Amino acid sequence: MPYEQPTVQSAVVIAMHMIDIADAIDLPSVEALWERQKRSASVRSKLTSTPPKALAFGVPPVLLTLDPLELSLLGKSYRAQVTVRLYEFGAAAFSVQVPVISCDWLSFSQLINAVDAHLGPGADSPVWTQLLEHVRAALLPALTKPSPASLHEDYLLGIVHAFDETIPVSTMHERIDLVPLLSGEQRPLSEQARKDLLQQRFSYYADDLVVLTWDRAFIYEPRGDSDVVDILEVANAQLLEMRFYDELLDAELPRMYDMVEAAHHAGNPMAARHFADLARKLYTLVAEVTEITEKVDNALQVTEDVYLARVYTSALDLFRVRHVSEAVDRKLSIIRDTYAALYEEASGKRAELLEIAIIALIVVEIVIAILRH
Repeated sequence: MPYEQPTVQSAVVIAMHMIDIADAIDLPSVEALWERQKRSASVRSKLTSTPPKALAFGVPPVLLTLDPLELSLLGKSYRAQVTVRLYEFGAAAFSVQVPVISCDWLSFSQLINAVDAHLGPGADSPVWTQLLEHVRAALLPALTKPSPASLHEDYLLGIVHAFDETIPVSTMHERIDLVPLLSGEQRPLSEQARKDLLQQRFSYYADDLVVLTWDRAFIYEPRGDSDVVDILEVANAQLLEMRFYDELLDAELPRMYDMVEAAHHAGNPMAARHFADLARKLYTLVAEVTEITEKVDNALQVTEDVYLARVYTSALDLFRVRHVSEAVDRKLSIIRDTYAALYEEASGKRAELLEIAIIALIVVEIVIAILRH
């Protein structure tokens, strides 16, 4: 199929990089620290074009503007805007926004691939490390239990605000080739792969379009609304946090089994205390993880905006957030069951210890009575 090469008059390429930097972030402290250091203003994020009752952040994250970056891409120099959005549950979402003015469609697709090669997950770019160190140094007092930030999620967006001609969104995927932009592949894909790649398409107005894939999205938005970008960021941040706690519990379960085995082999009168102490540790772990995962689940409240709810739900399904969340729930259930069994065993050991004490007292009384006579 022959495709047209319209000119992209106004667009932006956004590289997102989500990192878990702490167990929790004190957002009021972030605002105070940022203001005290006389940096750019901090902003509590909200969705720009959606009524708060329809869809809103559970706890609005704090958006900070960082210094611009100079990037060399495809032989040209770009001045990229940089922001970071900090979420209460410990995630930092960095965003590098590369402005695009007047280029043909093929060049726009190539620019997106160049941004991915420079800043994507396989690029091993020092940019994200430098940005993280800068933010962490400035906001360390606001971070609860800072983490090594070894876990991250990346997402790439190509957003067109205007073409040089009117292209109906109903036939946009037929007029221009979205597949190289969405796949990052240079070789032609099979017809089935192309259909799968273009399956998640959404439009609300007659002149907007969103196409989602696992790690990229194309957005045509002539009004400049950023709500879809924001909810894609939230979905990626939720995936990041669920992955973090899934890996945490994966590491915790073998330790739990070892501790339970050690408690069973204690074989001393104080075994009840060992079981009770271990049960308390597991209960604390379950409580902490449950509290954080509930905050993650409630990061975005969706009620009345059916369109954004569809995009958000599709993103969660596409990113397999619910799959990872269910894995976390299963592991928490195993720990809860172990906690209950340990609590019962501790109670049984206490009962045994009490019985031994009663028998010992009876024996002592009998011995005393015999000695008196």
